[in-house]
Amino acid sequence: MRSIKPIWLLVILMFISGIVAVCIWAGEEMRSSRLQARNLSQMAGSMTVAVEDGPQQSAWFPTYGPYNQRLGYTYLPYFIKALRGSNYEVNAQAQPSKEFMRFVHFGGFPIYRAKTTAGLAIYDRNGAALHSMRYPTRTFDNFDAIPPVLTGTLLFIENRELLDPDASPTRNPAIEWDRFMLAGFGHILGLFVPSVNTGGGSTLATQIEKFRFSPEGQTSSAREKIKQIISASMRAYMDGPDTTGTRRQIVLDYLNATPLSARAGWGEINGVGDGLWAWFGRELHDTSAQLNFDEDDRDLLRVKAQAYRHVLALILAQRRPSYYLATNRGELEQLIDITLTQLAQAGVITAKLRDAAAKEKLLFLAAPPPVPGYSFVAQKAVSAVRMHLLNLFGIKSLYELDRFDMRASTTLDMPVQEKVTDFLQKLKDPDFLKEAGLQGFRLLGENSDPTKINWTIVLYEKGEGGNEVRVQADNLDQPLDLNEGAKLDLGSTAKLRTMITYLEILSELHKRFAAFDDDALAEVTEDAPDALTKWTITWLREHKDRNLQAMLDDAIQRSYSANPRETFYTGGGVHRFNNFDHKDDHRIVPLAEAFRHSINLPFIRLMRDIVNYTIAQGPERKQVILGDPDYPARQEYLERFADQEGSVFLNRYFVEYSKLDEEESFERLIKRSRKSMTALTTVYRSVYPEQPASALAEFLRERVPGRRLSDEQVARYYVSYGTDAYNLADRGYIAGVHPLELWLVGWLRENRGVARRDMLKASRDQRLQTYSWLFRTRHKSAQDNRIRILLEQDAFDTIQQRWARLGYPFGRLVPSLATAIGSSADKPGALAELMGIIVNDGVKLPTVRLKSVEFAPGTPYQTAMTRKDRPGEKVLPHEVVATVRTALMDVVANGTARRVSGVFKDAAGNLLPVGGKTGTGDHRFDEFAPGGRLISSRVVKRTATLVFFIDDRLFGSITAYVAGPDAAKYSFTSALPAQMLTAMAPILQPLVDEKQPATISAVETARAASLP
Repeated sequence: MRSIKPIWLLVILMFISGIVAVCIWAGEEMRSSRLQARNLSQMAGSMTVAVEDGPQQSAWFPTYGPYNQRLGYTYLPYFIKALRGSNYEVNAQAQPSKEFMRFVHFGGFPIYRAKTTAGLAIYDRNGAALHSMRYPTRTFDNFDAIPPVLTGTLLFIENRELLDPDASPTRNPAIEWDRFMLAGFGHILGLFVPSVNTGGGSTLATQIEKFRFSPEGQTSSAREKIKQIISASMRAYMDGPDTTGTRRQIVLDYLNATPLSARAGWGEINGVGDGLWAWFGRELHDTSAQLNFDEDDRDLLRVKAQAYRHVLALILAQRRPSYYLATNRGELEQLIDITLTQLAQAGVITAKLRDAAAKEKLLFLAAPPPVPGYSFVAQKAVSAVRMHLLNLFGIKSLYELDRFDMRASTTLDMPVQEKVTDFLQKLKDPDFLKEAGLQGFRLLGENSDPTKINWTIVLYEKGEGGNEVRVQADNLDQPLDLNEGAKLDLGSTAKLRTMITYLEILSELHKRFAAFDDDALAEVTEDAPDALTKWTITWLREHKDRNLQAMLDDAIQRSYSANPRETFYTGGGVHRFNNFDHKDDHRIVPLAEAFRHSINLPFIRLMRDIVNYTIAQGPERKQVILGDPDYPARQEYLERFADQEGSVFLNRYFVEYSKLDEEESFERLIKRSRKSMTALTTVYRSVYPEQPASALAEFLRERVPGRRLSDEQVARYYVSYGTDAYNLADRGYIAGVHPLELWLVGWLRENRGVARRDMLKASRDQRLQTYSWLFRTRHKSAQDNRIRILLEQDAFDTIQQRWARLGYPFGRLVPSLATAIGSSADKPGALAELMGIIVNDGVKLPTVRLKSVEFAPGTPYQTAMTRKDRPGEKVLPHEVVATVRTALMDVVANGTARRVSGVFKDAAGNLLPVGGKTGTGDHRFDEFAPGGRLISSRVVKRTATLVFFIDDRLFGSITAYVAGPDAAKYSFTSALPAQMLTAMAPILQPLVDEKQPATISAVETARAASLP
């Protein structure tokens, strides 16, 4: 045998030594992770994030991961875009380092200290917390708060080497090499032997990465597992090479954040603390204390065993939470019993605890614990802010919103808000009502039930770029916000909108005619189509300076009759109106006085003038349309009326018949029709036109059993009353039912389940047929009445556009002169915004609730946005505003709101200018007999409102509201909210005291005081 040369022997020995050295080094590295600690800590330390001023080009946001979705991070690009579209700008944003972005683009998860708990926080204008949500809600504060038996159990089941006291302080907690290699070997072997299961190789650190950052919280591939390990390793060394503290933090994070399925009525459950509460009704604090009980005491041991079985259930269920906790609880019980034995054998728990826990059973709640009581009264302003955010961001629910990592700074003033809310809640106490001066004439009676009255108040402050909400409160303990969500009859507050429209029209006429010379004015006087145009031209002819302010001052002194005996044709019918105080019935009243004392009939007549002016501005002159029966436009108006009124009837019938099947529909129609042979035949032939005469014979003999019918008679009926014998209108008359009802029942036979819009589209010709009588010229008076209805509707559509430009919240006005006194309803908040236009000298500013929003603070996605000031829209001339403001101050100084006069003063004791408009809404359904005799009256609701301004900066509204039959028991008027503002003056005074010197001129104050 040839001997090996020494040189080769040396090479072999060196090679073997190298392998041994590498193995020794690898083994040492697996044990201590020193090389990883040095290199990864340097890499992790370079992955920094700095918050810089303004928007950042390198800003980055995640696109997947349960944690990122739950906290709203994946939606941040959309939120930022939505805020930018609402006049907000980015004033600070996180800028990740190049190393951070390089790691993310390589495929790693973002390296930063992820939050265990987060949620929506809302602050007032001074930084006081109004609303703060944190999810999960029940967590361990720190590692030392975790009972040792819980820590030991978790590590035995999931990650036994994590807190090994003998481990190197630089040990990488993201991987246990023995489990990892065993899992890898098992994965390879499983490709050939599918039944082999050697367990998983995940550590707690990689599991956290998985359920937080992996798509859908799952490990979908080996590549995804490697991403989890690398990211967990990098995160472990964020604070340097020593991972001792990090490993303890991993245990804490896992217990606080592990996903534990979801429950209806609760939502997503994360963390052992929330899991104990949502599934078992056990508080984390109590359970933690019980896990530390002494096991030598039999009673304490049983309590400890019961607590231990429940926390063990959650640790084991984490692998398949929905399976074990929701649908297969028996299997979970078996798994617990097996694991108890293993834990005792390993010395993690004592035999005593094992035996005691084995005797217990899981006590699942049949339903999740009730949500803690939520006072809608106390949180009304916060709820308004949350709904604003919800709508702004297009989020589906408040549940989602409250879980987003977001801070919002509002314009609310928390001290005043809380005092106002407390004041409103005290109003249920009769003694407090008396103390506040709210009992008495036109207020509340001593026997009035205060618990039935809903109060609402909103207060704004004029800001540089918007009207900032300082107070928004009501005492309705329901989600509905009465300021913004309720459509209320606010009575004579509508006179404010009517007065503004009147003055605005006059200012437009002034602009149109002020440049005309006397001859031109004289020429157009004769052709003036309405009373307002004629008055304006006459005034301009009589006043050579033609000053707009002087003209408007005279305009509110124009007199109107307060006589209630005139009959008004409006709103499609004949109406009469009454004054609140019958002493005014025989007077001729200047508008200023009618506004001051809220007299109804002058404003009814003023609205008639406004309507006639609006009609006169249209394409067709009213006098011409009604005067000439052959005028071409009449046909168009009549077709519109037929189409419109026919649609009303069809909509009503559709609601009724679309719920019935064919047989039920036919029976109902027969029941409503006449019972003569001709009527029954007409109904049958209209609904079943394709049926033969034999079918008609069978039907008639069944419905008229005492009548002997020959086949010849049936044949005559069959031919004489077919659909081709009479038009739809005539067939309806013969049958004794509405023609459109007759048509609809037949049409639904072939079109069951169709949408209402399709039915209306298909029925246009039938609607015109039904009203064919209207198109005959011998019915001119009937035609004129219908044309007047449409002209009035068109006018009110135009008036609605005027009102909407000033913040009126609804898309339609009731086409009736009664709109001038409140029949079209309003919202307290919208009225307050109208007052804001007056305070801002005719400039419409947006309502501001949010000053700033900060997303994801302390994360790589941090973005702070603030609202930009922007100029408002000029919607009313200065002269109109000055006239209205003077009239509003007169209402407080001398009219229906004089209870507020002299209430507000500045720091020096000087009276502040205050203006307002009151309104009382007595909404009832009245039923009249022929001749106008009242048969019955049913009260629906009662309201009393004051919309007001204080000096040149604060403005708002107060409303008292009683709904339903109880409203009939109350007789309060708008004096009630006026007294309410007086009683709350000390609460609002801090906001009043903040202001700078007044800008409402002394001249305006004097003008208000001097009004006759």
